[in-house]
Order: sequence, then C-alpha cells, then structure tokens
Amino acid sequence: MVAKIIDGTKVANEIYKELEGEIEQLQRRGLIPGLAMVLVGEDAASLSYIKGKAKACSRVGVYEEEVRLPQDASEDEVLRVVEGLNKEVKFHGILVQLPLPSHISTEKVASCISPEKDVDAFHPVNMGKLLKGEPYLLPCTAHGIQQLLTRSGYDPGGKHVVICGRSNTVGKPLAAMLMQKKEGANATVTVCHTGTKDLASITRQADILISAMGSPKTITADMIKI
Repeated sequence: MVAKIIDGTKVANEIYKELEGEIEQLQRRGLIPGLAMVLVGEDAASLSYIKGKAKACSRVGVYEEEVRLPQDASEDEVLRVVEGLNKEVKFHGILVQLPLPSHISTEKVASCISPEKDVDAFHPVNMGKLLKGEPYLLPCTAHGIQQLLTRSGYDPGGKHVVICGRSNTVGKPLAAMLMQKKEGANATVTVCHTGTKDLASITRQADILISAMGSPKTITADMIKI
C-alpha cells in the first residue's frame, strides 16, 4: 500500500471558505463574532499559536482581542479576567492558551469560562455534553482530526479506530466523538496509552490509527496494518 498524505491546507481552505460565508451572513444581521484570547506569560509556542489564531480570525471576519498577563500573575487574577470576559457581550468565545504556569490550575480556569463561550470545550459541562453526543461546542483539535478524515474520504463509520493518547484535550474527546451514532463517526474505538501492554499488537488491528501522544515517532512502520 502506498501512503497518501492528507492535504491539511486544502481541507483548511475549504473550511475557511465555508466560515467566511456564514460569518458574512451574521455581519449582515449586525452581529460580529468576537473571540477573546488570554495568554499568561511569554511561552514561545503559545505566542505562535495565538498569532496563528489571530490571523485565522482576521481571515474569516471574527473580531479578536488578546489579553496578556505576566508569567507571575496569580490564579485569582486569571480567574477575575475570565469572569470579566464572560460578561463582555462583544465576546462570543473565550480561549485561554495552554499550558498555564504551574501555579495556576488549568481545571479551575477551564471551569470558570462560561460553557457558552468555551471555544475549546474544556468546561465540565461541555465535556459531559460531548460524551452524551449532544455537544454545544467541540474541542478544536479533535474536531479538526475528524474533519481531516471525513473531508478526505476516510469515513470512520464501521471502522476500527485506534487512538494512541488519552489526554483531555485530544484523545478522550476524539474517542467520544468517533463512537457516537452519527455521520462522520459510528466507529469502534480503542484508546491506548502509556499503560497499554504490547501496543503494536493493538495498533496493527486499526483500520484508522491516530497518534495523539505528543511524542514524535512513537508509531513506527511495523506497528501499522498492511
């Protein structure tokens, strides 16, 4: 079998075009979608992510505003900022860039964001709705993986999908999404992790294998079904 690389840029451009049309309709009704992005500290990777998200907002017509706090900002300060953004009517979405400094609880901050504005879908309410198959918002990375598959002709329906990684940001939500009885899902899902014995014997059973372990080259050629 010859490997085929999914053209992520092509898929992204398709989605951008769709969003541009939808947002244009909202703007005609006098509604300008707004996103607040909170960044604590000066982590280089986080700065790059924020820059990319700001560029994407500009492309599709979303108003965005960055709120930057110093590395030594207290947990209470961050929570107060989020609570203030919850009340701001010009913001329809709030994104707190991760990772946060070690002295700030990611769980507390995620739970502070209004579920209706929680664009990363990290709030317990949104995670619960996702598991039930009734999501209000979808976690970005997991949804992106699903879109890459379905828009590239790799329907998960009826397939055995093996996900390597059980993080709250990718592995768990993606498993919840793909097991639902819905279009673009309806898969048999196995989740592997660092405690999985003989990982290769499981990955070789996969019709669709997804690596979300945060470690490059964890999956090698001999671990893939031929």
